[in-house]
Amino acid sequence: MFSKSRINEPGPKTGGESDHLKPAEPAKPAFDYALSTPKAKPAASVLSSDLTITGNVKTSGDIQIEGVIDGDIRAHMLTVGESATIRGEIVADDIVVNGRVVGRVRGLKVRLTSTARVEGDIIHKTIAIESGAHFEGSVQRQEDPLSSSAPKQITASPAGQ
Repeated sequence: MFSKSRINEPGPKTGGESDHLKPAEPAKPAFDYALSTPKAKPAASVLSSDLTITGNVKTSGDIQIEGVIDGDIRAHMLTVGESATIRGEIVADDIVVNGRVVGRVRGLKVRLTSTARVEGDIIHKTIAIESGAHFEGSVQRQEDPLSSSAPKQITASPAGQ
């Protein structure tokens, strides 16, 4: 009645294991995972200390400045190195200033380290200023400091005019 032999079972015979004893092959996915995985974040661009740029710099990535830039900078994350000098407006989500900036700074998160020297206004959502940082200008908090509209200036006129 019961036997370990499969001689009496119907179906084609192969020269080895039966089909139900072979390991199952993995099913092919309905879509390719390689297309849906996020790309690796590129490394930050570094502008070395011997580099001087006259003109604007714009990137959607991260940038570290060690040289001199005479112009505006727009980036996702900006690090101003200790040897760097920037003369122009800085606009970025995240800004860390270790060097010198002459101009307006606009960022969601702005940090002035102890070696920072900033001459200009800072418009931010959050700010941190370490002891020892030199700062000359005004500080203004805004919910959206990256918007292109400049802060409104209030001017006072003498009475009677």
